[in-house]
Amino acid sequence: MRYPALARPLTLGPVVLRNRVVSAPMERNYCTPDGEMTRAYIDYLAARAEGGAALVFSEASYVRADGRGRARQAGVAEDRHIPGLAAMAAAVHEHGAKAGVELNHGGRTVRSRVRGLPPVAPSAVPCPPAGGDMPAVLGGEEVHDLVECYGRAARRCREAGVDVLSVHAAHGYLVHQFLSPLTNLRTDEFADPMRFLDLVLAAVRNAAPELCVGIRISAFEGVPGGLDAARTLELVRAARLELIDFIDVSAGNYEAAQWMVQPGEWPPGILADHAEPYRTLGLPVGVAGRISDPQVAEEVVVRGRADFVSMARALHADPRWPRRVLAGEPFRPCIACNVCIDSLHGGAPVPCSVNPDVGVPEPRRSGTARPSSRHGPSGGVVVVGGGPAGLETARLAAGRGLKVRLLERESRLGGRFRLAAALHCNPGHHRVLDWYAGELDRLGVEVRTGVAVDAAVLASLRPDAVVLATGRAPRLPEVEGAGPPHVAEIAEWLREGGEPPEQCTIWGADQAAMAVADHIAVQGGRVQIIAAREPLAPEVGPRARMLPIARLAENPAVRVLLGRRVVRVGTDHLVVQGPAGREEIAAPGPVLVSPESAPGPERPRWLPANTGTPFHLVGEAAGVPNSLGAVLRDAVSVAGTFPAEIG
Repeated sequence: MRYPALARPLTLGPVVLRNRVVSAPMERNYCTPDGEMTRAYIDYLAARAEGGAALVFSEASYVRADGRGRARQAGVAEDRHIPGLAAMAAAVHEHGAKAGVELNHGGRTVRSRVRGLPPVAPSAVPCPPAGGDMPAVLGGEEVHDLVECYGRAARRCREAGVDVLSVHAAHGYLVHQFLSPLTNLRTDEFADPMRFLDLVLAAVRNAAPELCVGIRISAFEGVPGGLDAARTLELVRAARLELIDFIDVSAGNYEAAQWMVQPGEWPPGILADHAEPYRTLGLPVGVAGRISDPQVAEEVVVRGRADFVSMARALHADPRWPRRVLAGEPFRPCIACNVCIDSLHGGAPVPCSVNPDVGVPEPRRSGTARPSSRHGPSGGVVVVGGGPAGLETARLAAGRGLKVRLLERESRLGGRFRLAAALHCNPGHHRVLDWYAGELDRLGVEVRTGVAVDAAVLASLRPDAVVLATGRAPRLPEVEGAGPPHVAEIAEWLREGGEPPEQCTIWGADQAAMAVADHIAVQGGRVQIIAAREPLAPEVGPRARMLPIARLAENPAVRVLLGRRVVRVGTDHLVVQGPAGREEIAAPGPVLVSPESAPGPERPRWLPANTGTPFHLVGEAAGVPNSLGAVLRDAVSVAGTFPAEIG
C-alpha cells in the first residue's frame, strides 16, 4: 500500500475511524428551504461514505433559526429535522463510515434577508463581507438560551443516530466571535473569551454523553488585531478539553476568507504547521487546507503534524478519492478554482468545475438523433476537438463500452484550458488534463493529434455519430486598426508560447483578461487593462479573483482603465471613449484582446448539411459559456444520448 499512514484506523473517543480521511463539513445548498435533508443530499453524502471516507460530515448546521446563514443550509434547530438526519446517518452507516454534524450559529455573519430575522452577536460589530447587517447584541440570558440551543441540537443528532458532533468555533461564526477581541467587546461574564465555548461544550456533552464530540477552530484569524496563532493556541489550551475528543484545525474568518477556503495558488497542506502544536494538548488533531494530493496527506500523518486530514473540495471533485488513493488508482483532481464556494452565495446547489455529477446539471438539449446503421457498428463515435468538452464526451462514451476516436488539430490535448493552465493563477489546472489523458488511455479511446478534420477525413472514418467539440474561432473586435500583427486574440498569443512582453495592453475585462494581465505583471511586465465594462472578471466569484485582482491593484507597473470603449487602434496608441469623452491613450507593445461576447452555436463550414450521420455540438461550439463546469455538464448531456448499439 502506497499510503499506509492514511490507511491506519484512528480512535476518536468512543468511535473508531477506518482510516485517516474525513469528509469535512462543507455547505452545499442541497437542503430544503426549511433546512431539512433532501434525498439528493443524502445520496451525495452516502457517495462520500461509499467512496471510502472514514467520517462523513454534512455541513455547518444552524442550532437556532436566527443563526442560519443561507437559504438552503442544513438545520438541527427543530425536531422536524430529525428524520432527515436519521436518513443521512443510516445512509452513511450503510457504507461503513461514521456520520458527523457540525453545530453552528452564524452570529454577525447572518443576513437578515435570508430568514427575515436580524443577526445577533456578542457585540455590535457588523460583518461587511457577509452583507454588513448590524447585529443585535445578545443579552446575558439570551446567551444562556443559545447555549441550551446547542444542547438541544446535540440531542436531536443523538436521537438521529449521528456518531460525531463538532462545535464550530472557527471562521468568524458565533463561537469564534466570542473568542476574538475584534468581535467580543463585552464587559459581563462573557467578556471572558472562553466562557461561551466552555458552556456550549458542556451542554453538548451533557446532551450526547456517548457521542464523539470535537471542535473546529481557526488557528488564526488572518486580520490585523484578530487572534494570531499563539493567542488561539493559548485559548484552546485553556478550554475544557476533558469534554471533547478531537480538535480540527482550519483558519481565517470572513474578513480573511482566503484562509477559510484557500486558493489554488497556495501550497497543499498549508495549515499543517499550524495544526501540529495542538497535538501537545493530548487529543487527536485534524487539519484542513488544500489537502488534495495523497502524498501531502500521507506526509501530514507520517510526520505527526495531524492525526487525520479534513477534506472538502477534493471529495466534492471525486467522492471516491479515499478508496482510489488507498488502492493506488487515479482520481479526478480538485483544482481549487473555488467555483464551488463562490456558487454558494447564489443559493443554487453547489456545482464543481471538474465533476459534472454534482450540483444542478445543464438541461439536456433537444434535437439529438439516433445514429444511422448505414455504416454498421464499426464506425462508433468520432469526437472532433480535444478540449474539456471533447475529453469528457469521449470518456463518457468509452465508459459505456462504445468505440471512440478523438481527433485534435493541435499537437496536444486540452484546447484553451491547456493554455489557461500555463498561467500563474492556475497552477493545478494541468492535473485535470493529465487525468483525462490517463482515463482515455485506460478506456481504449483512440486519440489522434495534429489532425485537421474536414468532410473527407470524417467520411474515411465512417462514424455512426459525430461530436463536434471544436470550440469557437477567435474573433477580433470590429474596430478600426484591430488586426494583426499588432493586435492578437489572447488564446492565439498564449498558443504561440513566447516570453511575456516587457509591456502590453490587455483589451478586455473578463476572467481570461484578468488572468493574463496578472501573469504578465507577475513576470515583471508593464501592463495596462482597458475595457468598456467594469469590474474585472465579474463572471467569476470573489474568491476566484481575489488574489489576481489584489496583485494587480498593488502593482505600480499595472494600470487599469475600465469604463472605456476602444474606438480605434493605432500602432502605439488607442483611441477610447470614456468618462472624459474621447481620448488617446499610449499603448506600447502588443494589444491582446479577450472578446467578451458569448458565442453562438458554430457548425463548421466543412461539415456537409446532409451526411446521414447524426452530429452533436457540445461545449462552446454549442453556445455554452466558456466555463469548465458548464462544458463538462453539456458533455454529460450529449453523451447520455448515445445508444448502446453504437460500435
